This record gives sequence, C-alpha cells and structure tokens, in this order.
Amino acid sequence: MSLALAVSTQAQDKKTTTATQATAIQNPDSSWTVVAYPADRQVEVELTPVTATNAAAPHLKVRHMTDGTEITVDPQDFAGTNEKLNLYVVDPEGKMTLLGPITTTGTTPVTFRTNLDKFMIVVSAEPNLTEYSAGTNTAYRSAVPKGLAVVPLARKGVGPGAPVGEKIGAVAAPAYNVPMLGIPTLPLKKETELRLNFDDPSVAPRANIFVTPNFNDSGTTRVKAKFHELSKVPTDMFVTLWAVGPDGQFWRIGSTQNKGTPNVATIDSDKNHTNVPFKDFGLFMTVEPTDTATSPTGTAFGTIRR
Repeated sequence: MSLALAVSTQAQDKKTTTATQATAIQNPDSSWTVVAYPADRQVEVELTPVTATNAAAPHLKVRHMTDGTEITVDPQDFAGTNEKLNLYVVDPEGKMTLLGPITTTGTTPVTFRTNLDKFMIVVSAEPNLTEYSAGTNTAYRSAVPKGLAVVPLARKGVGPGAPVGEKIGAVAAPAYNVPMLGIPTLPLKKETELRLNFDDPSVAPRANIFVTPNFNDSGTTRVKAKFHELSKVPTDMFVTLWAVGPDGQFWRIGSTQNKGTPNVATIDSDKNHTNVPFKDFGLFMTVEPTDTATSPTGTAFGTIRR
C-alpha cells in the first residue's frame, strides 16, 4: 500500500470519489436541501427563513443513530413568531412527514424522532402538508451543514408544483480525489495493515495505517494510524486523518499534534469513538489549525491507496 502525495487520475482508478468541502449556502428560492446525516455525530442545522420575519435564524440539533434520528428544537429560537408552527421532514422523493407542533412560547427544548437519515427540515404553519414543491407554504427550511452534500431528488415531477431540483450555491474548493479502499473486500473483524511509503517526508516521513472492518461486530470500521516522526509539523497545527464515503461525505477520525520529543503519535478511531460508519471509504490526511475541524480545509498531503 502506498501513500500518494500527488493524487493520480490514472484510468485504473475507477473507484475514486471527488470529495468537495461543502461550505454550501442555500439559495433564497425553493432549494432542494435533502442531506444524508452521518451516524453517531451531532450536527447543528441552521434554518433559513422563507416567509418568517424573525431576525434570527433558528438552529436545530440533529443526531442520527442506528435506531433512528433525533431532532432537538429550542422553542425560544422561534420567539416572536405569532403562528403555530409545525416541524416536517422531507425525504429524497419529496414526501413530507409531520413530526409535531412547535410551541413557540415554550422555554424547554423538545426532541422529535424520525426513522429517516436523509431529509430536509421544513417548518410551516400548515398542519397537513404531504408533498414538497416550489409552492409549499414554508416559514423555514434547513440550510446545508458544512461538510455534508445535497442528496439528488429521487422523484421527477413536471408541471406546476413539481419539486425543484438541487439548487445550491457557493460550493467551494478544495476538492480531494480519494480512491475507495474496497472495505467490503477486506477480512471482517481482522486488522489489515496498509503500509505507507511517503514520497515527500516533509510532514510525516513514516506512518502505518490499520483497518478492521466490522470491529467488535459493530458494523463500523476501526482505523488506527501510527506516526513515527512529526517534528516538522508546526506545533500549533494538527495532522488530521479523514475518511470520505463514495458520496463525498466526510468523517473526521482524529487529529494529533507535534508535541516535541518523542515525535510518536497514534490516532485510533476506537479510542476516539469515531469508528467509520461508511460501508466503503477512502482515507486521506491534512494539516489543520484545530483538532475540532468537522470538514477538511488544508491541502491533502497523503492519500492511502490499495
């Protein structure tokens, strides 16, 4: 297994995904913003006002788990709204499901549940919506969280009231061309070592990567990286290991900082509680200014290839 610092676009790399760091900004019209939420990670979602006159944009907390997804709403974010509001989720086909009413005079956060993991969030005064379209009466609609990608519309409609396709602005570089590792073809519950040969030793001249699919029968993959020399990493920066799925969704496995002598460090997804939930994924590394980044910003200095 070799680490390619300059990403190749050779014809044999048929399973390569271009993962774009999404700093996506929702258009003010009827944008299609169904996104796939990563497992076991809390995502903060901003609601964009459509017809609502509130000055502040409410923020919701979304956590997708193996048994469903929780959406936590703070009613105080909707203070000043005179209407009774209702919370909906919209699936990739445009079907709307009512989760319940939002009591805008309340002061205690309320948690709603859905079985979906790919959805858009809509808040409306209408209590009986079933299909989302450009003409749907919405007070708020979810914007796209950073690092997540818009799911294409699965249902094709024509004529008045047809759903609007994905309209999303300001999707910014950098983009990372990352080959998938073929995780389903690796031995289950067994550690496979990926040996890395750095062409440019300026950041981390020597490291080893280990992956264990279906670790402890969890259905997730443990990823462990051992770095043997980090002296050339600036002390205020963090080497960060990322997984990226075939759909371009990022998963931060962990970060490590140069702490002087000895310059040996380990990133272990199991210890970090960041075992990768994707069925298949690629791995790459960047140097980031913090150890809490939720999506990569730095240049990829290494991509692991099988």
